[in-house]
Amino acid sequence: MEYSPPPLFKQGPSARVRLTFYVVLSLTLLVLDDRYGALEVLRKAIGTGLYPLQSLASMPVQAAKDISSYFTTLTKLQAENEELIKQRLFDRQKLLELKTVEAENENLRKLNHVGKTLEVQHAILTEVTSDANDPFSRKVIVGKGLIQGVREGMPVIDELGLVGQVTRAFPSRSEISLITDKDQIIPVENLRNGLRSVAYGGLDGGLLELRFMANNADIQNNDLMVTSGLDGIYPRGIPVARVTRVERNARYAFSSIFCTPIAGVEQHRFVLILDTVKPPELTPKGPIPPNEPVMEPPLQPAKPEAPADPAKKADNETVKKPHTEKKPEGKKHGA
Repeated sequence: MEYSPPPLFKQGPSARVRLTFYVVLSLTLLVLDDRYGALEVLRKAIGTGLYPLQSLASMPVQAAKDISSYFTTLTKLQAENEELIKQRLFDRQKLLELKTVEAENENLRKLNHVGKTLEVQHAILTEVTSDANDPFSRKVIVGKGLIQGVREGMPVIDELGLVGQVTRAFPSRSEISLITDKDQIIPVENLRNGLRSVAYGGLDGGLLELRFMANNADIQNNDLMVTSGLDGIYPRGIPVARVTRVERNARYAFSSIFCTPIAGVEQHRFVLILDTVKPPELTPKGPIPPNEPVMEPPLQPAKPEAPADPAKKADNETVKKPHTEKKPEGKKHGA
């Protein structure tokens, strides 16, 4: 009895036949596609049909790449943002420093101009280093002293007006009492009408007071008070303060006049110390100018002549005048 597989497991051509068939088919398709491009249209049609499947299959990989790129980009942007913030703060600090330097340069230019306009021997530019330790006085410390030519009593100004006076001078630093200090007294005059007064410091709020001014004194609000120069310390014409309040009371003989300092008393960093001491006058050397009278030396008394020998004098007269008789006056003169 011949054995045969059941119909359910019935096989087709053998494996060798199928292998040979597919090999020949593959070679034929390769030759046709390489020589004649016969399968280009078929390739495009198959690629078009399979594109949705390719996209669907690549979606998980692309999603993973997008998520990784998102977090990488976010981290990079955060780092760049932080760097930009730091750079902005640094640039802002530099800008503020530049504005500070510009303001200081402007103040220095104004100080230099003020120092040239005032009639002083020379001016010393210095920097305020600290405030005084005394809380009950208004004083500052500057970084120049006796070595740089600073002496006690020199006035101190800024580009706006009078700041104070040098009260103590050390070798390398000095102490300046501000005009608002309680011990400062400044002779001033009204720039509007020339009325003279004295400004006192030590008031609350950094104000100055004009004391001993009569009730009928011509003082008005907004009047500018400048140094009068009567004390020989402050040069004349330096702005000191501006009148802000005038109080008159008939029961009192004097008015209460309050002023606000013009200068940046407790603000500016650089100040100018003025040397107002005039050097002693020296006697000019060289020839005296022709327009000045020439002082002649005093005449000295003539020395008395020694008495002449009568015999020699007579012989000389005989030689000079042999044929002239001697007159009685000549004999008397010879005697």
